[in-house]
Amino acid sequence: MSRLLKGTIYTIVAGIAWGLSGTSGQYLMAHGISAILLTNIRLIIAGLLLVIMAYARSKEQLLAFVKDRDSLKSLLLFSLFGLFLNQFAYLAAIQETNAGTATVLQYVCPIGILLYTCIKDRVAPTIAEIISIVLAIGGTFLIATHGQLHELSMTPAGLFWGLFSAFTYALYIIIPITLIQKWGSMPVIGIGMLFSGILASPFTGLFHADLSFSSDLLSAFVGIILIGTVFAYTLFLKGASMIGPVKSSLLASIEPISAVFFAFMIMKEQFYPIDFIGMAMILSAVIMISLKDLLLEKKVES
Repeated sequence: MSRLLKGTIYTIVAGIAWGLSGTSGQYLMAHGISAILLTNIRLIIAGLLLVIMAYARSKEQLLAFVKDRDSLKSLLLFSLFGLFLNQFAYLAAIQETNAGTATVLQYVCPIGILLYTCIKDRVAPTIAEIISIVLAIGGTFLIATHGQLHELSMTPAGLFWGLFSAFTYALYIIIPITLIQKWGSMPVIGIGMLFSGILASPFTGLFHADLSFSSDLLSAFVGIILIGTVFAYTLFLKGASMIGPVKSSLLASIEPISAVFFAFMIMKEQFYPIDFIGMAMILSAVIMISLKDLLLEKKVES
């Protein structure tokens, strides 16, 4: 099997696993676990596992990272405003809507990053970028209203948390850029998750939680933490190292399709034709931006 094919398969599987993660979270919340408690549990366990993996991969690098005070200050900012807020907002959006809808709404994120970049660099968006912005806004409108101007097809809270998760996902990508360039993504994400999980523990009810561990709930925890976080993240990194970040990000766009599929199969969620039109518009916007970056990458290489 070629390196390109392996990287492609790894990235697609990671995207599917991320889609399963959202539905697993929806299942757990439907059985009485709050979004904020589930966020806390996910961050601590997944963070601890990623830190162990980072330690096994490069003990010296990990120890140097935790001794760097300036990096730890930046990590604190990322932990609270990137990791914790994004994880909580995403799960809150799922709780108010469903895994498929919440995941698609979070994919409005690249549009936010595009607008941020245009403002920061004082560069006007291209025609293709303007089209992608219009598609994303139109798709969000269709999902949120089913085309009816006078009413929402979801609760106002669902729309708020869905769009807020897109905003915090942009922070999740932008804030740690310098840290990841210096120390690598696994130690930064792993310690950041563990850090934010520990800091949040006194405020989420973790110490007083009465959790039952039936086989179905354990399976859901495996789905959101082991498969949908640790496995998906490491597989995505492996795939990205083989085919590049732009191609891997493009292929990982299968995540919302996966989330809709699992929400339908596991949670029996109902979707309407207009929902799929809105989802297709948002995904088209993401693909347009990714293809632009891919063409730019090829141009630089040539």
